[in-house]
Amino acid sequence: MNLAYRLATGGDGNLPRLPGSLQLNRRLSQWLRILPEGAIEVRSGKVELGQGIATALAQIAAEELDVAIERIRMAPASTASSPNEGVTSGSLSTQESGTALRYACAEARAIYLEAAGLRLGVPASALNVADGEILTTSGTRTSYAELADDALLERDATANVAPKSAARHKLVGTPAPRLDLAQKVFGLPRFVHDLELPGMLHARVLRPPSPAALLVSLDETAARALPGVVAVVRDGSFVGVLAKREETALLALEKLRPAASWKESDTLPEAAKLDDWLKAQPAESQLISERGLGTAEGAALTRRARYTRPYLAHASIAPSCALAQWDAGRLHIWSHSQGIYNLRADLALALSVPLESIVVEHVEGAGCYGHNGADDVAFDAALLARAAAGRPVRLQWTRADELAWAPFGPAMTVEIAADLDATGSVLAWRHEIWSNGHSSRPGRARTPALLAAAHLAQPFERVISINPPAAAGGGAERNAVPGYDFPSWRIVSHRLLAMPIRSSALRSLGAYANVFAAESFLDELAAERREDPLALRLRLLSEPRARAVLEAVAKRANWQGWIRREGRGHGVGFARYKGSGAWCAVIAEIEAGREIRVERLVIAVDVGLAINPDGVANQIEGGAIQAVSWTLKEQVRFDRRRITSDSWDTYPILRFSEVPAVEVELLIRPQEPALGAGEAAQGPTAAAIANAVFDALGVRVRDLPITAERIVAAAT
Repeated sequence: MNLAYRLATGGDGNLPRLPGSLQLNRRLSQWLRILPEGAIEVRSGKVELGQGIATALAQIAAEELDVAIERIRMAPASTASSPNEGVTSGSLSTQESGTALRYACAEARAIYLEAAGLRLGVPASALNVADGEILTTSGTRTSYAELADDALLERDATANVAPKSAARHKLVGTPAPRLDLAQKVFGLPRFVHDLELPGMLHARVLRPPSPAALLVSLDETAARALPGVVAVVRDGSFVGVLAKREETALLALEKLRPAASWKESDTLPEAAKLDDWLKAQPAESQLISERGLGTAEGAALTRRARYTRPYLAHASIAPSCALAQWDAGRLHIWSHSQGIYNLRADLALALSVPLESIVVEHVEGAGCYGHNGADDVAFDAALLARAAAGRPVRLQWTRADELAWAPFGPAMTVEIAADLDATGSVLAWRHEIWSNGHSSRPGRARTPALLAAAHLAQPFERVISINPPAAAGGGAERNAVPGYDFPSWRIVSHRLLAMPIRSSALRSLGAYANVFAAESFLDELAAERREDPLALRLRLLSEPRARAVLEAVAKRANWQGWIRREGRGHGVGFARYKGSGAWCAVIAEIEAGREIRVERLVIAVDVGLAINPDGVANQIEGGAIQAVSWTLKEQVRFDRRRITSDSWDTYPILRFSEVPAVEVELLIRPQEPALGAGEAAQGPTAAAIANAVFDALGVRVRDLPITAERIVAAAT
């Protein structure tokens, strides 16, 4: 069962409900350990993906334990020692892991104060902590380090010790330098790509020419003859090579490519008719939400529009990479997977080995925005390492592997209709979605969701993507339920049961397309009413925190004072992520020349308690810039047989020279629960850009990406 769903529903029998991820990881010793030298080892099942979560969690632990952040040692996540927190996704790390750590560290502090009181002969209530030193009013002292005893934390959490109130925070809520940045800035080894193990071999995989291709024959002679080639491995249509050096593995791959014969067939949709294809496939239809009847009798008119987004690639800057080593039937994996426990579960299934014989250790990768190729490359490495006689194997995908074979964010079609009264006010709103599911992550099905599992001589059936449950934020339907005060609505999602193009979770899941569609449609209604788009939104919103981000972004961007010039436009987009997360409003300022150029993004966001305000701003900036790239440039291309956008030339992304100025205003609410920030800006940014294009050109583009060709098509 999905971990976020289990957390949301408290699915652990009759055990008392505990906060955050403590619910499923109740042992205090799973979360932290006091070391005799005075450092504190903190463990989390959430992994560092470049989002700064390790720094935020270190701030939380240091705050509750009353130590300097320099004393905190964030241990890399590992199935051998870390709490199982499922997948690092959905902007939930601060909510799930941060909440658990607040309570675990608060309780650990109380336990150590009790131990100190016994040693010093005073009640625990008479003690204070200053950077790990435990002091009495009379001046006697001890410390965490002197009391360090693993047995003290070998007990289940009770959550009976309340964390600090916001008024007592000294570290939480203040900017803190990122723990991971120095190594990255100075080019020091940090990523899984940099990892070197003694006796390590290098590996590459020969991919089929197309998703449905089957290997008919393979002449391995030329590849095996190369000096330094250790083995050529074939299992059905899975082929790989092991070599002593990486360049030898690459050369062997080039020898294998023309020596392979494949049987291929046309199985992919016709790209030019993708929208029709999506709507024609067998699907599982679900009523997501309904208020009233979803229709309005006696409406003066009905307006309808259709919006689409293409398949999107993760397009991580560095291709996926993993290391694997077999030793006496036990497997050790080093991976940048977002879900180390989920990956371990699928490796056990695919390799027919017990769970306890596999350790998956997280090592950061250079770029991760969802379910990319990290899990797949780990399985590739494990398969090839079986031929390495106990030596570790490093396997890195090629750029073509990454862009053509990692799972894609699903293509989506969204149709919206609104029944209006005679003044143009919304009486009823209907939102309908056609899309593959948005998750085929490992560890959630009876068969492994790993790429090579379908290529083996005894292949596993390919997993069809599902949508996460509503308790975890949903998938294709994420952010489809209106956040506005409409009297009636009806939201329906159609999950495709065919998946010729492999798709899974990509940053914000369906929220990007749904917010783009809904906020574009709202602007269309505003234009028809000749009403200011910002004023319309404020008129339809009663929620104070929603109104606050719109008012803040309008003031920061000087919405009312905008000076109109030919070829320039501004637009607004808003959403509360998942309907339960951060509130985010974006104003985009664009210039329409030969291409659309986003000059400025102004963003207001409310994440409640911001653990590290600088980190929150960085996350919002990064998400918004990626959304600019998606909205203006990105699109997976394919013919009837294969993915054709397998290079930076055929899958262009935003260049540094095209990055807009980004201003982020945080509405700090320290008394409110902390909410995630990583995915809040995606949909509002896309909508703001589309609305700005209309403001500049009077042309409504409903199909992403917004290219010159699409603008011309929409204008004719």
